[in-house]
Parts: sequence; C-alpha cells; structure tokens
Amino acid sequence: MRLLFLSILVLEAFSFIYSQSFDQTLMFDKKRQKHEKRAMLTLGGWAAINMTGGLILQSNTSGSGKYFHQMNAGWNAVNFGIAALGYWRASRTKSNSEFSEAWKKYERYQKSLLFNAGLDLGYIAGGFYLKERSRRYENGNADRFEGWGQSIILQGAFLFTFDIIAYLSSQKIAKDVRPYMIIDGQQQSAQIGLRINF
Repeated sequence: MRLLFLSILVLEAFSFIYSQSFDQTLMFDKKRQKHEKRAMLTLGGWAAINMTGGLILQSNTSGSGKYFHQMNAGWNAVNFGIAALGYWRASRTKSNSEFSEAWKKYERYQKSLLFNAGLDLGYIAGGFYLKERSRRYENGNADRFEGWGQSIILQGAFLFTFDIIAYLSSQKIAKDVRPYMIIDGQQQSAQIGLRINF
C-alpha cells in the first residue's frame, strides 16, 4: 500500500514538473515571437516615415539634400519589405512547446541581430566612403554622392542602434528559463526541467 501511494505521489510530482516545463517553454517561445513582431513593427514604422518623407522632400529640395531624401526613400522601401516579411514570418510561426526547438529559434534570432549589426557598420563605412568620394566630383555628381553618403550613414546608424537594442532586450526573454536549463552535450541540445542529484 505504501509503495502504491509513493508511486502515485512520484507520478503526480513528475506530471506537475512536466506541465510546468511545458508552460514555461510555450511562454518563452511566445515571448520571443512577440519580441520579433514588435521589432519588425518598429522597423516598418521607421521605414514608412522615411519613405514618405523622402518622397515628399526630394522634390522640394535641391543639391545634396535632394539625393539625401531620395536615398532615404529607396533604402527604406527595402527596409519596409524586410519588416513586412519578418512580421509575417513571426506571426505565421506556431509557438513551440519543445524546449530545444524553441531555444534554437531564440538563438537564431539573436545571431541574426548580431550579424545585421555587423552589416550596419559596413553600411556606415560605405556612407563615409561616398561622402569622401563626393569631393572628387563637381556639380550634380558631387551632390549625389554626398547626399547618398549622408543618407546611408544615417540609415546604418539607425539600423545598428535598432539591432543592438533588439539584441539586448531579447536577452531578457531567456532570464526566466535559464535557471531550469539542462544542456545535453551528447545530443547537443538544451532542455528544460528539474535536475535532481542523489
């Protein structure tokens, strides 16, 4: 009788632990998904403002200012497409209840933010290169290279700041699940659960 009671007690404890693990994993993956969607809305909002402003202001300005606004509009047409696709993909993906899969998605998201931050520094350097190159030309070509360079520096600086803030704020998503993580070196996977040592 005691053995039966003890068995039931152990099964109930493991059932509770499993359901807690399941809930934690689902909540963790939903937070990542929500973070991605919010980031894509931010990028899309920036892109929409820059496209609209660029299209309006390029016809009302001259010299390097015209090309600055022209590049802002063109650059952010691409950003808007990326944001729309990213939001659609994040909305379409179902939340995962298996921790190792949810963790892989989270790590992939963080790596993409860091990779993009590196690209952003390249954009800024490219913008400075165009500005420097504008000194070699006269008239319209000088204005074009200077305006485009200024725009690319601005866009690169925004994207770098955006990616770093998104990366740092996404780290908070994992803080609730890290204490429960169990890393399986042989399977090269992460799991969530309760570790008991005897």
